[in-house]
Amino acid sequence: MKFSFKTIRAISHFGLPPIAAIVFSVLAHAQEFPTKSVRLIVPFAPGGGTDIMARTLGQWLSEQWGQQIIVDNRGGGGTVIGTELAVKSPADGYTLLLANIALALNPGLHEKLPYDARRDLAPVELIASQPNALAMNPGLPVKTVREFVAHAKTPGSKLNFASSGNGSVGHISGEMFRIAIGADMQHISYKGGGPAAVDLMSGQVPVAFISLPTVMTHWKAGRIRVLAITDSKRSAAAPELPTVGETVKDFRVDNWIGMFAPAGTPRAIIDKLNADITRAIKRREMQERLAGQGFDVVGGTPEEFGRQLQSDIEKYTGVIRAAGIREN
Repeated sequence: MKFSFKTIRAISHFGLPPIAAIVFSVLAHAQEFPTKSVRLIVPFAPGGGTDIMARTLGQWLSEQWGQQIIVDNRGGGGTVIGTELAVKSPADGYTLLLANIALALNPGLHEKLPYDARRDLAPVELIASQPNALAMNPGLPVKTVREFVAHAKTPGSKLNFASSGNGSVGHISGEMFRIAIGADMQHISYKGGGPAAVDLMSGQVPVAFISLPTVMTHWKAGRIRVLAITDSKRSAAAPELPTVGETVKDFRVDNWIGMFAPAGTPRAIIDKLNADITRAIKRREMQERLAGQGFDVVGGTPEEFGRQLQSDIEKYTGVIRAAGIREN
């Protein structure tokens, strides 16, 4: 049975029963939410794909809510630092976490974490896919994945590859790629995709596994060469880019980006956040803008996102342990 706000208010007025007053209070609070600025924690340095999404979505939500979205970049620790900060925040909807698949990778990388993502976070929505790119400095003499594999396997060739941090999806992608092709490649950790892209353009590092949104503008301008993406299928944002798996058999690392709240956040607020985010990403202008930045819009319910998180934790924990990958 569903009650309207008017019905619940009437029941509460006549004192029948006390729980109705509580229900009305929670629903009324959610209806008014937010009444002040909202802190959106991004567990990466500025400039990376997750940060780009936070600022793009945050701008739209700020305009719709009439409240400021404060993007709080807390990079480091393979996203552990920012995630821990989020799970220890009040569960009132005013502190949110925008995370990517690194959240599902960390249980396999760390023997002990200061949180349990499945217990301490409430999924809000899987917002989009942000394909990870196999990118390089244009000075490297390769133009296809096949040519890059041959170059990387040349005796004496020792290539460094950058990622947005130890334990990041880029790190895992690079290590899985190195193992798959049997090459000697050394990981170089950065505190976010933005700093890694800067060094990639300058030639300080020749190769990087970083999100497509991070390098989209630089790729289109010719400052970075993108050979492929690590996802299992081509991206609608850049359909001309092949997948790594089209050359390296069975290689795939699907990435995602989604919103979480601290566990215990009232369900009415979770539902409002989900509805407002869904409304935002279904807008044509928002979809066009996100596609132009390298994102593929997904969407869905909190329950669907929770199942995705559970499935990915199980999958990548197995992959990481089988490959012997550990956070440096």
